[in-house]
Amino acid sequence: MAGGGFTDAGPLKRAHLYEYKFTWYFFNACIVAALGGSLFGYDLGVSGGVTSMDDFLKEFFPKVYRRKQLHIKETDYCKYDDQILTLFTSSLYFAGLLSTFFASHLTRKRGRRASILVGSVSFFLGGLINAVAINIPMLIIGRIFLGIGIGFGNQAVPLYLSEIAPAKIRGQVNQLFQLTTCLGILIANFINYGTEQIHPWGWRLSLGLAMLPASVMFIGGLFLPETPNSLVEQEKLEEARRVLEKIRGTTNVEAEFSDLVDASNAARAVKHPFRNLLRRKNRPQLIIGALGIPAFQQLTGNNSILFYAPVILQSLGFGSAASLYSSAFTSGALVIAALISMFLVDKFGRRKFFLEAGCEMFFCMIAVAITLKLNFGQDKELSRGVSVFLVFAIWLFVLAYGRSWGPLGWLVPSELFPLETRSAGQSIVVCVNMFFTAVIAQCFLAAMCHLQYGIFILFAALIFLMTCFIYFLLPETKQVPIEEVYLLWENHPFWKTIVREEGEPPIKEKPADAKLDV
Repeated sequence: MAGGGFTDAGPLKRAHLYEYKFTWYFFNACIVAALGGSLFGYDLGVSGGVTSMDDFLKEFFPKVYRRKQLHIKETDYCKYDDQILTLFTSSLYFAGLLSTFFASHLTRKRGRRASILVGSVSFFLGGLINAVAINIPMLIIGRIFLGIGIGFGNQAVPLYLSEIAPAKIRGQVNQLFQLTTCLGILIANFINYGTEQIHPWGWRLSLGLAMLPASVMFIGGLFLPETPNSLVEQEKLEEARRVLEKIRGTTNVEAEFSDLVDASNAARAVKHPFRNLLRRKNRPQLIIGALGIPAFQQLTGNNSILFYAPVILQSLGFGSAASLYSSAFTSGALVIAALISMFLVDKFGRRKFFLEAGCEMFFCMIAVAITLKLNFGQDKELSRGVSVFLVFAIWLFVLAYGRSWGPLGWLVPSELFPLETRSAGQSIVVCVNMFFTAVIAQCFLAAMCHLQYGIFILFAALIFLMTCFIYFLLPETKQVPIEEVYLLWENHPFWKTIVREEGEPPIKEKPADAKLDV
């Protein structure tokens, strides 16, 4: 799932001197900014539900509708195999992929708040166009605007949350984006369940309601403060200090403010951050943080299940209303999982969550594949017991993903990149994530048609591979200060011979234990 963010506050050289108190000003800023996650989540939840509604299919995809009606109560892997129908979903993510390049520039030059506002306006326009669409080109144009909105939001909102959060609770605040994404998915599923009963325009209401969170985010964004980090980056030092004092609830911010200024100066000295990523010392961050984790996050298959949960369940013989209700039930697991991750990941560690959940996801996919192999076929109806088991297995799978690859797929990369490559690394992570999201969305229904139950075996194999990837290559980053993460590579049994550049002596120092959440 596309969620999470980047902690770009720089090295915490005087972290033990940082002070903060809870303020409603800080709380309100977090809530408004976190609404960006609800935009992403709402679209994730609403698109699959709309593409399974009869009224929507009759108007735009009559061939799919007729194919569905031939075996409305029977199972059929290929009921929804239509590339234009899947383009309705995937076009958003291709647009989001391209927009991240522009969003990165705007976020850096004009601030995080500017990107939040642009993203909310674009998402509003996309919801409006989709709600009044009369042909497929209008639908795709609307999806492109939605994608641009998500591209800007995913670039700026997580970064905004991380930068205004006190260092000691950054992990929890960072995951507010994941929580609101999950809530958006859940709400969208319940909306689909209601609008599916409204004929013939219920689908228009589902798509048009995307304008509501976008409007709230835009209005709230007008009153958001810019982050101190961004203001320092723009050389507005006095304003940066005033905002820092306000969000920290104290005037004693000298230590943190000095670190922000030092971090900004150090980052400004790096002229080619993308080229820096290719250096040997940054090889682990490039392979694990920028490429591996964001790609594997989508290859778990979870977002395919979220996109097409109603479609999958209808293909398995569920009725239209029953499939929407069941997908709402499974998306509720994401909300529960996000809360589990938010409160426990700093206690148990990132690796344990990755490895434990990976095993659970693997067995869930195998269980689904075996069940379909034994009970699923052309012109067969699934028994009630088998149907309940499938929903429960998918629910357990989503619960495991939602506390591991969902939030940690964004949080862990944010902890790996050194200051001089953090901005470049962020752009690559977002692009890789959006690319694989779009490809999976476009190909999943065709793959399910051709591979049948084998699609779940394929996902199980990929989950096994990515769990091994984590086990052998990712060190534990829990409570390791960001400026000391590079020492993990120097002492890692695999990476230590790779990161050491020619002529550089080995570093034997280990990261000191820290009480600071990063």
